[in-house]
Amino acid sequence: MRLRRFATVAVLAGTIGLSLDWRTQAQQAVHPAATSSDRVSRLDHALEDYVKENRVAGLVALVLRDGRPIYEKALGWRDREASSPMKMDTIFRIASQSKAITSAAIMMLVEEGRIGLSEPVSRFIPAFAKTTVAEPGRAGVTIVPARRQIQIRDLLTHTSGMSYGTEAHIASMYQAKGLGPAAGAGWYTADKTEPICTTMERLATLPFVSHPGEAYVYGYNTDVLGCVVERASGMPLDQFIRTRIAEPLGMTDTQFYLPAALRDRLAVVYGSRSDGTYERAPEGPLGQGAYVDGPRVSFSGGAGLVSTARDYARFLEMIRNGGVHEGRRLLSSRAVALMTTNQIGDIRQLNGLGYGYGFETTDRYGVRDFEAVGAFGWGGAYGSSYRVEPSTRMVLVMMIQLRPNATTIGNRFPTLVYQAFADEK
Repeated sequence: MRLRRFATVAVLAGTIGLSLDWRTQAQQAVHPAATSSDRVSRLDHALEDYVKENRVAGLVALVLRDGRPIYEKALGWRDREASSPMKMDTIFRIASQSKAITSAAIMMLVEEGRIGLSEPVSRFIPAFAKTTVAEPGRAGVTIVPARRQIQIRDLLTHTSGMSYGTEAHIASMYQAKGLGPAAGAGWYTADKTEPICTTMERLATLPFVSHPGEAYVYGYNTDVLGCVVERASGMPLDQFIRTRIAEPLGMTDTQFYLPAALRDRLAVVYGSRSDGTYERAPEGPLGQGAYVDGPRVSFSGGAGLVSTARDYARFLEMIRNGGVHEGRRLLSSRAVALMTTNQIGDIRQLNGLGYGYGFETTDRYGVRDFEAVGAFGWGGAYGSSYRVEPSTRMVLVMMIQLRPNATTIGNRFPTLVYQAFADEK
């Protein structure tokens, strides 16, 4: 019988000083007998080096196979200045990893007949009935009517034409409406004192950067979907995600805002310096954010959740398992297939990477180094990332809090995992 890998939690007595060797804070794992120790050591040492060389303050890495952990490790600091070590239950701001969960909520409502994939979003948010596009030209920017209405499927695949409003030719218009540059890098709403639907109704009055269905444009799409969830279900987005996804999956630490009692489990945000090291990020929308002390009013389906590596892995395992968790079906296998297979052809023009109804898809071997065709995943603005590779039955989650993230850890982590574990059966 293959031995599973378990993390052993170090016992920390007294106050841990910054002079304490960082390796003593790592939660080490027992290597499975079927994997050569030198290949797992490559993964161990690479992650350790990111902390040792001060490129990240700390990280959590988790790999599941068939829903069971085969690699589990916490390294470095949750809060370096407070000498607080990273742990497997550390809570992270997951930013755009929220998108997959909100997309799953939409698919649940599609299955219930409350939403149609080809329906216009204006059915739920009438302000989107007539949208516009800002077309830059030699004579300046021309605002023209959109060629058609935005559909639910456009929002799921980021082909609605809406960005985060930070492009030079529209940034001032978005700034004036409290969006784009006025909302951090566009996606941050945790400090807003209005419901997300109010913000999205105002967004509908602004011009987008492309016509619906004609280009892949990453932006507010999933925040609009969060409002659609509220309108179609009749409940706030946080309540829908809690009762329909988080609680059934046992995701006890996944929510939009943390109670004060959990403050000391939330990882500190750091930012990359030009020399490759990091520094503590400031307070506010470009740094720590208002995830504990904020107004707790705006539920951003596109970037608002906090979670742990273990919680998020449970969600991904449900998706990998065709919508089933511990014998209970949350989504049909067909809904999951739509989410995890390319629905936009070659619109992204990335030569092998597509996008489904909630996930980026790997459609050509080699486009993401060692990753197999059929894999899917995404990441978040604070540096966290995840991949699911159905062919090897693996779920990979790597959490850091680094913004901006100038490291290579997001790309190297999956490759190191695949070289260590992909040949196991």
